[in-house]
Amino acid sequence: MGNQVKTVLLLGALTGFFILIGGMAGGRQGIIIAFALAVVMNFFSYWFSDKIVLAMYKAQEVTEAQSPDLYRIVAGLTQKAGMPMPKVYIIPSQSPNAFATGRNPAHAAVAVTEGMLKLANSAELEGVLAHELTHVKNRDTLICAIAATVAGAIMVLASMARWSAIFGGLGGRGGERQNNIIGLLFMAILAPFAAMLIQMAISRSREYLADDGAADLTGNPNGLASALGKLASYSQRIPLDANPSTAHMFIVNPLSAKNFGRFFSTHPPIEERIERLRRKTGMSA
Repeated sequence: MGNQVKTVLLLGALTGFFILIGGMAGGRQGIIIAFALAVVMNFFSYWFSDKIVLAMYKAQEVTEAQSPDLYRIVAGLTQKAGMPMPKVYIIPSQSPNAFATGRNPAHAAVAVTEGMLKLANSAELEGVLAHELTHVKNRDTLICAIAATVAGAIMVLASMARWSAIFGGLGGRGGERQNNIIGLLFMAILAPFAAMLIQMAISRSREYLADDGAADLTGNPNGLASALGKLASYSQRIPLDANPSTAHMFIVNPLSAKNFGRFFSTHPPIEERIERLRRKTGMSA
């Protein structure tokens, strides 16, 4: 429940920040224009992101006959969760990883790499797939799309603020006008940075929720914990050639985690995720 509340609060903070900078940069009209542009920018992504990202990683759909063990695990988990059966894909990469996509449970897909299938045993693979299916059940694609839309609107407003400052601020005379320009420039610089941090915090909170959901769905937190331990090592040794814009979708960040500070990452530290899962069974990491 804690991470659900955190997500709501973060979305509220993002919206509040959007309204604040909107009032400074362009008033009600500026807010409407920025939000409309952001909706247009993210609408296509929300409806077609599954096809785009699956094509980006050359994922191939497989049938039960082609990959019986993988298909059996997904089918069992979806039945247990009361979800429709998603499409199942395999990504031709030796880097171990997995992701889920789709705008809702009825239009979902789960994808795992060849490296993931080679690395994980049955319990570990079940934990990974349960994590991804929890993302689908929690409609995290929609939540991330909402966050991206508001963050995108903030980016538009920040751009408007920069142009407004260049062409004289918000009116006034003398010191007042100078203060307006300084305030606009400050918000134009701060807003995109703050929006990015909040958006990443939302992504991290959804990862924790997916870990918890996987533990509940499988009844075996150690399966996912063990898989994450292997992924922490092997995903860095065999990096995935991933697009940064899709990094948040994977179960572990496919980009080098050492290149990002804690607050600049779409994923929580793997060590913390493992520790939380181990605590569910009274074990230490």
